[in-house]
Amino acid sequence: MQESIIYCLWSYFFGQSTVNRNRHKYILIFLFLIFSLVLFSRTQILSSFHYGFLNGSSGPVKFLSGLFLEGKKLLYYHRTFDEYKKLKQEVNVLKTRLMGQEEIILENTRLQRLLDFKRKLVYSAVVATVIGREPSQWNSAIIIDKGKEDGITEGLPVVNDLGVVGRVVETGEHQSKVMLLTDPQFSVTVLVKRPRENALVSGTLQGKCQLAYVSDDADIRIGDKVITSKLSSSFPESLFVGYIESVNKSDDGVANKFIVKPYVSFSSLEEVLVIKR
Repeated sequence: MQESIIYCLWSYFFGQSTVNRNRHKYILIFLFLIFSLVLFSRTQILSSFHYGFLNGSSGPVKFLSGLFLEGKKLLYYHRTFDEYKKLKQEVNVLKTRLMGQEEIILENTRLQRLLDFKRKLVYSAVVATVIGREPSQWNSAIIIDKGKEDGITEGLPVVNDLGVVGRVVETGEHQSKVMLLTDPQFSVTVLVKRPRENALVSGTLQGKCQLAYVSDDADIRIGDKVITSKLSSSFPESLFVGYIESVNKSDDGVANKFIVKPYVSFSSLEEVLVIKR
């Protein structure tokens, strides 16, 4: 190996003409000096060279990377968009199922409370679902999905687990109309629990009721509970009606006016109990 290298150098330097040999010598010497300079001062020169090179090339590299990324986005846009639409449809289906399950859970909870209340009653009762309201009587009547075929007759009391709802006023074969407690034509004999005062409750169409036939010296206060009285001919006794919300002087300034807030929320009625005699 060494002999081959020596032979090549000998041929290169001594096998050519003097002018060519001198020219090549100078070239080799120049290259050797450059190599030596780089070799012995490589730390400063190379580091500066690398630093300048990296700074100079970072811009083009970022530009090319951006172009490559945008091209990739364009290439995969349609496939990604199709996957997005598919996933969105799946999410909508899952949301619908979840909402349905939540409604089922809420309905089961309401029915469980209603059935628990039914078990406490000493009367026979039928569970009915509210299926409609008449626009002209939105705050005074509801339609239920039970009728004559289920043993429903006019005059039967309607309640839920919170208290008195109303009374059946019309019946069909499979549907019935219920007059709500807040209808001005509705009335029921009640008992104000704390003072043991009997009175009559009637509706006002304002979502509240008022007491009538109350004695002037009745000790009725705000917050007193109002229940159905045993004097009532249409409702069993001790069913919750509401509570005294306010006590005001009547228009003539002689007697007090007692406003009763019902326990039942009539705007959110979904299931009721019709009590049979």
